[in-house]
Amino acid sequence: MTEIRWHGRGGQGAFTASKLFGEAVALYGGLHALAFPSFGPERRGAPVLAFTKISAEKIEDRSDIRKCDYIVILDESLFDGNFINDLKPEGKIIINTSLPDKYKNHYDKRIIAVDATGISSSVLGKPIANTAMTAVLASVSGIAEPLILYKALKHYFKDELLRKNMEIITRTFDISQNIIRQ
Repeated sequence: MTEIRWHGRGGQGAFTASKLFGEAVALYGGLHALAFPSFGPERRGAPVLAFTKISAEKIEDRSDIRKCDYIVILDESLFDGNFINDLKPEGKIIINTSLPDKYKNHYDKRIIAVDATGISSSVLGKPIANTAMTAVLASVSGIAEPLILYKALKHYFKDELLRKNMEIITRTFDISQNIIRQ
């Protein structure tokens, strides 16, 4: 089973990203998925956790994820160097940051840093990084291709907003592929 933990702040769309990724792989990728949130104080800006579990088999375990294959951080201020201890041996941490170079030499090689907010802002005109972070996760994990993310986006967006979010996925997936090759 692939286990993903999402860290964000209320209003950033961490749970939406968790659901979007789960729906994409379940509806269009031939896998089973389970996505669920864990809220503390339910207010904009408060830390939020969301979880996505993906498996070829039906998922019975609905508990929070402790050891992760991937940790996706939508808000860099939530990053904790101790998250490395929460990873499975081959796990990765994906961080949304405006300063990706900051993570190249200072931390573990399992950290992948992308300016998802910058990409989203350039397309949407708003700093909403959740769709971009699903593309980074797809690229890094190899679980999903952009095509199935596009299909899942149709459940959330229409018309121009759909087109723009598809563009965000394309751009971010390509940028992530280049980072992985380095």
